[in-house]
Formats: sequence, structure tokens, C-alpha cells
Amino acid sequence: MARRVRSGLFRKYFIVTISIILASFVFIGGALLFLVSQLWMNEKTALLNENVRSVAQNTSDVLESDYLGESGRGSVIVICNSLMQISAAVDADVFITNLSGDVVYCKELLQSNMAIYTGNCMVHNQYKIPQEIMKNSRKTVFSGTGDLGGVLHNIHFIVSAPVVVDGEVVAVVFATQPVVEGLAPYVGAIFRMFFFATLFAFAITFIIVYMVSSRLTRPLREMSAAAKQYATGDFSKRISIRRPRIRVFGQDETDELVQAFNSMAQALASLEMSRRSFVANVSHELKTPMTTIGGFIDGILDGTIEQEKEQQYLKVVSDEVKRLSRLVTGMLNMSKLEAGELDIKPQKFDISEMLFRTLLGFEQVIEKKHMEIRGLDSMKANFVTADKDMINQVVYNLIDNAVKFTPEGGYIDISSKADAEKIIVKIRNSGKGIPSEELDKVFERFYKIDKSRSFDVKGAGMGLYLCKTIIELHGGQIIARSEVEEYTEFIFQLPLV
Repeated sequence: MARRVRSGLFRKYFIVTISIILASFVFIGGALLFLVSQLWMNEKTALLNENVRSVAQNTSDVLESDYLGESGRGSVIVICNSLMQISAAVDADVFITNLSGDVVYCKELLQSNMAIYTGNCMVHNQYKIPQEIMKNSRKTVFSGTGDLGGVLHNIHFIVSAPVVVDGEVVAVVFATQPVVEGLAPYVGAIFRMFFFATLFAFAITFIIVYMVSSRLTRPLREMSAAAKQYATGDFSKRISIRRPRIRVFGQDETDELVQAFNSMAQALASLEMSRRSFVANVSHELKTPMTTIGGFIDGILDGTIEQEKEQQYLKVVSDEVKRLSRLVTGMLNMSKLEAGELDIKPQKFDISEMLFRTLLGFEQVIEKKHMEIRGLDSMKANFVTADKDMINQVVYNLIDNAVKFTPEGGYIDISSKADAEKIIVKIRNSGKGIPSEELDKVFERFYKIDKSRSFDVKGAGMGLYLCKTIIELHGGQIIARSEVEEYTEFIFQLPLV
């Protein structure tokens, strides 16, 4: 199962992260190639522009000078030689046309021995620049891309500049260079460098992302496996938090999730232990009185118990039935409280009288254990508005605990007093007390103090939980205080209205 989760969650996280990184590399590469191409084209255009201006100026100077020689042969040699040198330097085709668009000077007119070819240039003889382009080129320096109105076979960089002699335009200098043939090797070299650098970076990134993805999803995989284990009732597994040796940042959400998960597991384990203890306690609480009731009833029916003792044993049966009734009522009330189905029916009553009457119900046990009851003589009537039956259950549970855990010859001190806002009731009994480490847990449901410290191990661990829930339902508060080998005291307060 863990392997399936790894191949699912881990794979999705890994693939998504790698895809984002790969897309980023592609975007960066595309942007880089575009910017490099634009930079190369701008530089190439600027270079052609500069050289075309130079050729136009040189040509103008030659044509204006007297260096024409016989039939203008000298000017042709000078101009064509300049075109040859410039064309070789910028790797472009530089030529000069007349105003009709015909090529009159080019590097092909000049042989290597500075002799002039007879006839027209075989390369540029077929060039005829359209008049629309010539009109624009005569006005100012032009630069752009195109095919010179169909003269060239593919897209070229095109730069032109007019040749001015004595204030008049007499010719136009053109420089052309193929865009693709010049750009492709340059961009290809940049692409190869970027590709290998990206491949190396991507390999490292692949390893890092794999390790990080595995680390980030590890707690989730472990929690998934632990959750399956919890489903079987085993709450022993905990998820460890692996902290780096050098922690740059504080606690992250994954650490908080793991801590919350472990806390939940601890709470579930405690609840499961409490539940098992509750089931065992309830089973014992139900089994013992039922066995007693069944034994005494059978004894009465079959004549084993003498007739004059029937009343005595029927009284025992009645007490056990009441005990069962209280247990069942407590479980039902707890279920209703947790479901929010228990409605409060407030009425005004004297809580001091309730304390007194509840104590009377334990008179026989109190006398049998020779306990001293304190506080009744100074207690005054204190009226409170609350659900009388619920508060009576709280008072009964607290006094019942006090009676059970007070040793022979001990005391129970009960008091109630009121101020302007609330009623405060205190019930203290002498005895071994409650250890401080267990004092905060006594109000948890199903919780029972260590049996080795208790005088009475009966009960299902619901009484104090119900007391706390009922008091808080009324907007009050209940706390416990204790000194080991001295006393235990429960204090609750209720608002007057």
C-alpha cells in the first residue's frame, strides 16, 4: 500500500514539479534565442548601415573629383575596389544602382588583377530594382528586411543610401545579406551552448526534485500507512519529524500536520484505552448487581432464604436495582449531552437544601464509617435558577465520591455561598487525595484514578465527566483541588440567573 501511495502522490508531485521546471527552461530558452536573434539583427543592420553610408560618401567623393581618367575608367576601379573590400568585410553584397534601378557598380566588375571585366556583371545584370523602392531609397538612408520587390530569392537584410553629387542624387548604394544564412549559424551556436548547459542543470534539478519530493511526501505516506493501522485498532505508531542539522526556517505546515496527527493518535489511543476500560467497568457494574439480584430472587423463590429474612434481601435487591438505574441513566445522559439533545429546564430552587437532602441519603454509610460532617450548621439558604434534576445529579455524584473515598473517622466539609453574580459550592473530604499528575484528568470521560490508590474501584468513570459537562452547560465552572494524604475538594459555581 505504501508503494502504491508513493507511485501515486509522489509521482504526481514529482511530475508536476519537473514539468514546471522543464516549461521554465523552455520559456527561458525561447526568450534567450529571441533576444539573441534581435540583438544580432540589430547589430547586423547597424553594421550594414554604417558601411553603406561610408560607401555612399566615398562614391560621392570619387564622382565629384577629377579622378575619372579616360572614359571614367579610374573611378570604376576605385569604386568597385571599395565595394569588394566592404562586401568582404561585412559578408554582404554591396552594389550601386542608377536612378532607373540598374546596377552600375559591383564587386564582380573588378578582377583580382584590378582589371575591369568587359560587358555587364553576370550576377547583377538581371537586377532591376522597382521604382517604388528607388523613390524611397533616394530620399534617405533605408534599412529593413525583404526581397527587393522580388529581385532576391529569399528574405535579406536591406540597407540603402543615396549618392549625392553636387547636391543631386545620382545613384543609390544597396547592401543585402541573407537573414537565415547569417542568423542560423549564430543562433545554432547559442542554442547548442544553452542546450548542454540546460541539460546539465536539468539533470541536477531532476535529482534534487526527486529527493525533495520524496522527503516532502514521506510524512504523508507514513500517515497514510499509520491511518490504515489505526483502522485495525492499533494506535501505537507515531510519525517522526526529521529535522535538518541546519534549520534555516522555522516549523512548516508539514511539521505542524505531523504533530497534529501524532496528537490525534495519542488522543485516539487514550480514548480507546478509556473505552475498553469503560466497557470492562460497565460490564462489571452490570454483572455484579445482576448476579446479586438473580441470586437473592432465586433464593426467595426456591425457599433457600428464610421468610423472615426476605425483607432484608429484598432491600438489597432494591438498592442494586437503583444502582443499575443510576448507571443506565448516567450513560443515557452522557449520550444525550454529547449529541446536544439534553435540554435545560431551569427553575428556582435552594441549592443548600439540595445538599442537605442528598447527604441524608448517605446517612447509613456515614454513620457506619463514623464520618464527621462539617459546614451544615453555618450553611444558609442560597437560591439559584438552573435545571434542578441536572444539578441534583452533580451534587449526588460529588457527595457520593466524597463518601466513598473518605476513610473511617474522616470528615466531609460542605459549604455554599453566594455573591452578586454566582453561587459557589465546595465539597471537601479527607483521605489519600489525588496525585497532581492525575488531577487534570479526573474530568475526562471513562477516566478512573489508579485502582491501587482508591478505596473503591466501582464506577464507570462517567460521574465527574457528567458533572463538568452539566456545569459548563449552565455557563458555570468546576475545578478540583487536592493534597495527597490530606484532602480532595471539588468546587463548582453557577450563575445566579
